[in-house]
Amino acid sequence: MPLNPEFIGKRYPDTDPYLIGREKIREFATAIGDSSPVFHSLDAARALGYPDLPAPPTFAFSLTMKAMATAMFDPELGLDYARVVHGEQGFEYKRPMTAGDEVVVKSFIADITARGRNEYLTTQADVVTVSGELLVSTRSIIASRGTAA
Repeated sequence: MPLNPEFIGKRYPDTDPYLIGREKIREFATAIGDSSPVFHSLDAARALGYPDLPAPPTFAFSLTMKAMATAMFDPELGLDYARVVHGEQGFEYKRPMTAGDEVVVKSFIADITARGRNEYLTTQADVVTVSGELLVSTRSIIASRGTAA
């Protein structure tokens, strides 16, 4: 079954506010094998000009994953997750996320295209402070194999 192209531009509800904490940053850095002091030591982070521990660049994915799942698992979209492969992930930062930032994620379906027998679903999720400052935009492209009309 093909994806519903009427979903291009559909926005989903913002996530609940999330306060980025130092320990989550440290845990994430450890999980990805990054032992850089900037992600573990407040003194090291401040020596580099950060107000608090900065989050590793891919930390944004841990915040946007749930919001993007809401879009991908929307039953009216028509996505059969058994046919999905991850195609691409991108991040565009306005400024680093740091401990103490309270954020929400705003997500929407940016595009649906077909090439051959496959369809490509592009989703975007923006991590924004509760006061409205855009920190990072993420884009994800997944391929739905063999579902194109």
